[in-house]
Amino acid sequence: MIDAAFKALAQIFTKPFRAVLLKSAGLAIAVLVVLGIALQRLLVWLTGEGGQWVETTLGALAHWPVVVLGWMLAFALGFGLFLGAIFLMPAVTALVAGFFADEIAENVEREHYPVDPPGVALPLTRAALEGLKIALLALVVYLVSLPFLLFAGFGAILFFLATSYLLGREYFEMAAMRFHPAEEAKAMRRLNIGTVFVAGMFIAAFVSIPIVNLATPVFGMAFMVHLYKRLAGGPKRELLEPAERPRITT
Repeated sequence: MIDAAFKALAQIFTKPFRAVLLKSAGLAIAVLVVLGIALQRLLVWLTGEGGQWVETTLGALAHWPVVVLGWMLAFALGFGLFLGAIFLMPAVTALVAGFFADEIAENVEREHYPVDPPGVALPLTRAALEGLKIALLALVVYLVSLPFLLFAGFGAILFFLATSYLLGREYFEMAAMRFHPAEEAKAMRRLNIGTVFVAGMFIAAFVSIPIVNLATPVFGMAFMVHLYKRLAGGPKRELLEPAERPRITT
C-alpha cells in the first residue's frame, strides 16, 4: 500500500497527468466558488429580506432578536466558508473525480501495466453519478459532524473516519468497475473492506492538506488503480528494469 501511494504521488506531476491535474483542480475551484456565492447570497437574504419578513410577521418586538440572529448567522456562514475550504473538499473532489477517473486510470495503466489488458472506461453519466452520490454523502457527513467540529475534537475524528470510508469506497469501485460489472466491483470492495478503508485513510489525509488537496482526484484514482491491481492478483506480467532482465545465453 505504501508503494502504491508513492507511485501515485510520483506520477501526479508527470507530463501526461498535468493536463488532468489542471482540469480537475480548475473544476474543484469553480465548484467551491459557486458554493461560496450561494452561501453569500443566502446570508444577504437572511440579514435583509428574510429579516424584514420575520419582523413583519412577528411584529416590532422581533426586531432585536432578528438583528442578533442575523449577526449570528453572518458569523456562522463566514466561519462556514472558512471551514468549507477544508471540510467540503472531500465532497468537491469526489464530484470532480467522477469526470476524470477514467482518464487518470488509463494513464496509470499505460505507464505501469502496459502488458495488461486495459480497462474499459465507464460511461460518463455513470461515472458522474457515482461521484455525485459520494459527494452528497460526504456533504451529509460534513453537516452531521459540524456541531462536533465546533465543540469537540471528536467531530474531527468522526469526519476523518467517515471520509476515509467514503473516498476509499468511491475510488476503489471506480478503478474496479473498469474491469468488472458494478456488482462484482462492489463485492470485491466488500471482500477487501479493511484494506480499502485503510487505503481511504491515505486519501482522506491527502484531501485534508490545503491547496495540495486540489490534486486529490488524481492521487486518489492513481492510488486505487495500483491497489486494485494488487488485490486482483497483480499485473499479468511484471516488466523488469534493464538491469533485472535475465540474460539470454547461447
